[in-house]
Amino acid sequence: MSPRFTAVPNPFVAENVFLTQSADRPTLPVFSEAKAFLPHPFWAGHQDAMDCYWKAWELAFRNLRQPTQGSPLIANFIDTAFNDATFMWDSAFMSMFGRYGHRAFNFQRTLDNFYSRQHLDGYICRQIAVKDGKDAFESGDVSSTGPNILPWAEWEYYCNFGDKDRLAQVFPPLVAYTQWFRKYRTWPDGTYFSSGWGCGMDDQPRVPPGYHESFDHGHLSWIDTTLQQILANRVLLRMAEELGRTAEIADMQEEVETLSRFVNTHLWDEQAAYYFDRRRDGSLSGVKTIGAYWAMLAEMIPQERIDAFIGHLKNTAEFNRPHRVPTLSADHPKYEPKTGRYWLGGVWAPTNYMVLRGLTQVDEHALAHEIALNHLQNVIEVFKQTGTLWENYAPESASQGSPAMPDFVGWSGLPPIAVLFEYAFGLRPEAAQHTLIWDVRLLEAHGVENYPLGPGTLLNLRCSERDSATQEPAIEATANQPVTLLLKWGRGEKTLHIRPS
Repeated sequence: MSPRFTAVPNPFVAENVFLTQSADRPTLPVFSEAKAFLPHPFWAGHQDAMDCYWKAWELAFRNLRQPTQGSPLIANFIDTAFNDATFMWDSAFMSMFGRYGHRAFNFQRTLDNFYSRQHLDGYICRQIAVKDGKDAFESGDVSSTGPNILPWAEWEYYCNFGDKDRLAQVFPPLVAYTQWFRKYRTWPDGTYFSSGWGCGMDDQPRVPPGYHESFDHGHLSWIDTTLQQILANRVLLRMAEELGRTAEIADMQEEVETLSRFVNTHLWDEQAAYYFDRRRDGSLSGVKTIGAYWAMLAEMIPQERIDAFIGHLKNTAEFNRPHRVPTLSADHPKYEPKTGRYWLGGVWAPTNYMVLRGLTQVDEHALAHEIALNHLQNVIEVFKQTGTLWENYAPESASQGSPAMPDFVGWSGLPPIAVLFEYAFGLRPEAAQHTLIWDVRLLEAHGVENYPLGPGTLLNLRCSERDSATQEPAIEATANQPVTLLLKWGRGEKTLHIRPS
């Protein structure tokens, strides 16, 4: 079958080493054997959280797959647990908790299957059949790809492991894909478009009447897609600096600056203090979608706007619901309070994780901890009721959403693993600097054994019970390699140098 149009090859694709790799199918580990190689957390008085943590890993290892014989996929992977395909943005988010299980299984290689299916012009389909590696969509379909968060997923991995060799491998396909996005998903003003399926939030009421909410771009400037491109550019520029390749993508810095100015001028509503999709007549949609909070990770919010913008996350009439954070503001007429009805207010692990990482980026650590505990506690309560994790959750009660798939790990492994470590416990790695930040906010005794930092570094961490948040934590920390531990609490901070005994 001949292509519908001629694709111009992207020079960075010529450097994509994944295109020529042969399939690697090592034996898949089973959970019972892998458990010894995973981090072992403890949290006094919170056994349910620990049970939920181990259930997440059990489901994750149950969903490991090998490429089938004859498939062009090149690596063992964690299955999305949705159908017979592997999905781009699901896989990106799964890698973010999977990195903590790297010693037992290389979850990051799930993304290699997408790089191995890159087209010569840089395009990567967002949904690829597991059996034969075929794209589910042609590139010209507005729902064919996205969101462009692969660079962010790789950078998060780099923060944990400081693996510059992998950074060098993934840089060319990531640049080519990001350049493809700019070439084929932009309006003349430079903003980006997508669809409900393309942005991953299938049924949000964003497009004007006459357009399909899942499959049409609606001639909108999509706020989340535009912000994700700013983020992707920023991350690729950081990668380029690490690799000595900044001159090759200098235009990305230019786009960061021009696109940030445009968003802050034309997609911001001063009265509402919010970023919105923009219609083609220049008016703003007024739909407060959680997708606007990619602005925090994109690092483009003027300082004087941050308090008002994040204020919506505290507002009980909007995003501060019994289970935080609904994906559609509660004051929207199509908000579905009982079940969340997918993306009409459902609480989803990936978007919550994005919000938390964004709050960290803008130094709103107390709010991040508050939202994280609320989210984690609700997920744990539903786990106690049902014995499993769900695709999404209801916003007004501790219950699963509807529709929602059970046993979904899947990205719902994020709260019991990544959110537990990074926001309940406050552990944030900077492996390239051999540094671990420990922002202690819990009063109960807690910690983790076999915490991975870098390719071969393991830490054992323990914090004793405290009487107040201002009390300096009494900690025990050991490591098999030198590590700098930046300990934070209340208004205190100290640097500890952990040496192997």
